[in-house]
Amino acid sequence: MLNSKDSPPQSQRFATTNWSVVLAASGADSSNAAVALSVLCERYWYPLYAFVRRKGYDSTDAQDLTQAFFAMVLEKHSFSVADPARGRFRSFLLSALNNFLMNHWRGASTQKRGGNQLLLSLNFHDAEERYTAEPSHQLTAERIYDRKWALTLLDTAMVKLSDEYTDAGKSRLFSRIKCRLGGDEHSISIREIAEDLQMTEGAVKVSVHRLRRRYRDVLRNEIAETVADLADVDDELRTLFELLGN
Repeated sequence: MLNSKDSPPQSQRFATTNWSVVLAASGADSSNAAVALSVLCERYWYPLYAFVRRKGYDSTDAQDLTQAFFAMVLEKHSFSVADPARGRFRSFLLSALNNFLMNHWRGASTQKRGGNQLLLSLNFHDAEERYTAEPSHQLTAERIYDRKWALTLLDTAMVKLSDEYTDAGKSRLFSRIKCRLGGDEHSISIREIAEDLQMTEGAVKVSVHRLRRRYRDVLRNEIAETVADLADVDDELRTLFELLGN
């Protein structure tokens, strides 16, 4: 437990790994499967959507395909063959989508929009705006998927950090020092932050150090959810930053 004035208490870690969520989504218990599927959708639908768009489908077809992919997972228990020992969740999910694109969406023989597929609440309008605004036209579909996956992990870690600081009554502190985590750190000086928060510069530097340390911990936890072996966390972390650096 963290008792520092400037550091929020560590939030409880997500209770299940993504692999266990996949296995739950492939189970026979429909209520548990629905909950598990919603977790998968919330975290990973946008990288999959971006992959499908880069494959050449228009936004409408990409929406249908992404919806249908997750619906198929729930309706047909398609993840029943999932094996955590086979590697990273990122690779497994992309392979499953590729198989789906080849086998379950074939022109006129497939169900069209408005059929009896299970529709999921996904914000495709926001997704299309994000997709068209990003300078990724020269990347392959697989590269786009990996980059969006990496960004999803970073965004999830940042949201968790924000929630922690808010719960600890430190939301203003977080909003002022979060720029020190990335490339915007020179947009505002430590002195300006200190003056705004009525803190000493030394106290701000300590707060930034603690934020960075906590961010690394949260991000490592997120990555640990996507690998079968915890020994792969460091390798996946390096891969994540390589993806964002190119």
